[in-house]
Amino acid sequence: MKSSALQIAPNSLPFDSMADSYDDVFTDTIVGRAQRRQVWDETDLHFHPGDRILEVNCGTGVDALHLAQRGVRVFACDSSPRMVGVARQRIQSAGLGDTVDLQVLATEEIAQLESNSLFDGVLSNFAGLNCVEGHSAVAQDLSRLLKPGAKALICLFGPCCLWEIAWYLAQGDSSRALRRFRRRGTRAHLGDNASLSVHYPTVREVQLLFAPHFSLCTWKGIGFAVPPSYLEFLATRFPGFFRAAEKADLWLGRFPGIRGLADHVLLTFERRRV
Repeated sequence: MKSSALQIAPNSLPFDSMADSYDDVFTDTIVGRAQRRQVWDETDLHFHPGDRILEVNCGTGVDALHLAQRGVRVFACDSSPRMVGVARQRIQSAGLGDTVDLQVLATEEIAQLESNSLFDGVLSNFAGLNCVEGHSAVAQDLSRLLKPGAKALICLFGPCCLWEIAWYLAQGDSSRALRRFRRRGTRAHLGDNASLSVHYPTVREVQLLFAPHFSLCTWKGIGFAVPPSYLEFLATRFPGFFRAAEKADLWLGRFPGIRGLADHVLLTFERRRV
């Protein structure tokens, strides 16, 4: 796999343009909450009170808050100052400023954290590592920051989303329907003239990239029956169907073959014991 498949442009801050709206369009939606609950099932399984966890591309701090409320110490970073600003307000409002350390730091710059003590785990949620360009050594950097045996939970856009293909083909938009198959990625426009490249590596490609330092323990699909967040109107219009879809995902998300057709994939790696 080309190393460019998991890197973030160091000096671009396209997510600043959506910092104020991100929670409205994803975090606080029915779809967003359903998909995040599935991720939290895994974080709650692997990260325990007293652990010290590194969160990269932390966004508006929703996951950091959840972990902190469970007694997990979090060092959370993001390349977007405005995202970190929203996260800091959220954490301080909850009175957990002593539990969460927030910093503006791009993912490809995390090597500078080596002076700190080793972390008990790492979380990268909801496609931060899909927004990548250029050369980087994210897996290698993470390996130097984690204790042997530590878990790395990486949630990415899946390489093939059945909902997305069906929906956009029905709209006659083959470009969006098939965008995840473009090996060089696609350009996403976030508003305020901000845009960035989004890549959709396969699970196998990510596994090979992490293989020198991490072993893949398990992975599951997030959002096979539950639709992507841009189809939120379906969840509100058909609540009974959505509740059934959310329950179905708990099983279908782990079913071989089907799980690879989900909106996101969640990979659980373990830092190799050398």
